[in-house]
Amino acid sequence: MTPALTDHTVPFAGRLHREDCNIEDFAALVAHETDPVDYPYAHSVADGVLLYRSDALVDKLSNPKIRAEIQDEIARALLTGPGITVFQGAFDAEVLDRASAVFRELIARQHESGATSGDHFAKPGANDRIWGAQLKLALEDPKAYVDYYANSIVALASEAWLGPMYQVTSDVNVVNPGGAAQNPHRDYHLGFMSSDVAAKFRAHVHRLTPALTLQGAVAHVDMPVETGPTKYLPYSQQFESGYLAFERPEFKEFFEANYVQLPLEKGDAVFFNPALFHAAGHNKSADVLRMANLLQVSSAFGRALGTIDRDALVNAIYPALLALSEAGSDESVRCAVAASAEGYAFPTNLDRDQPIDGLAPQTQAELVMEAVRERISPDLLAELLKAQSERRMA
Repeated sequence: MTPALTDHTVPFAGRLHREDCNIEDFAALVAHETDPVDYPYAHSVADGVLLYRSDALVDKLSNPKIRAEIQDEIARALLTGPGITVFQGAFDAEVLDRASAVFRELIARQHESGATSGDHFAKPGANDRIWGAQLKLALEDPKAYVDYYANSIVALASEAWLGPMYQVTSDVNVVNPGGAAQNPHRDYHLGFMSSDVAAKFRAHVHRLTPALTLQGAVAHVDMPVETGPTKYLPYSQQFESGYLAFERPEFKEFFEANYVQLPLEKGDAVFFNPALFHAAGHNKSADVLRMANLLQVSSAFGRALGTIDRDALVNAIYPALLALSEAGSDESVRCAVAASAEGYAFPTNLDRDQPIDGLAPQTQAELVMEAVRERISPDLLAELLKAQSERRMA
């Protein structure tokens, strides 16, 4: 029998095998029903998925005890619950529209240049992609970027699953009318390997990797079911051999027969465990370009899928951070910096970048927050960031 992630009283360090992936075990696991009583901060449950009202949560976050309780609930939902949470109205419409305008302009430029964006799961050119959308938004419109990532819900969910010092990267995906559905899969890390390669990693690594990443998506347009919002299989993240199972025909068939698909409204944000079986749906609409900003939030202890020039990003948005701070929005500044600057001190060159007041050198995020507090000039911050980066190099 292939166990669920929660079945082991003694950690299992053996190997997993595709032949051991039992569809009956899987079916029994995902048959679990979500009880709203177990999630008191959720507004409702739809098809086993937890729905949260963002405004109701944000009003409570100034109380550290309640914030911790909410984050505990989110973490439990992602690990041993349905594996997916929907935050309704997570983004203000005006903030979202400004970012969407930048994304549409970037896509138009790609079309004019003749560039074709590749895709992990679709044929090149079938949809529109903006790789590295986070940095591109920051360089095009720093104010729009800061307002977008000064988001309490992104910070709440990211900290709940990954703890502090997380790193955000994002890619925009626009699924055009007629865009085909994906095959069910799991996400990065092991989800981006063949099952043969994934099988070389022991069971404890299969359990570890979902804790290194949080997958998210922000709806930039209304997404009724006909537009093909993502299909999910609640509780499937608990199936320990799932990275070896999702390619198997019987698991694909089971997914297609049992998935749930929730409509989203513009401004909703979805966060889910990367081990959850999921797949983008078929856009059957005649005229809706299904735009989502796909957020990958990485643990300080992991490697993100995409690279980003954090120095360039921070330099671009620093004046907007200063303005936000001067307006008295310290928590918004903290959220924006957490999503933008490097929050972890390692790896570094300890010959040059030595700890001064603790076990670790100053992080880029700490430097940026210090700069905001002291109101240093953008030019000086650029020099300090450059010097810090040079110290970290081998």
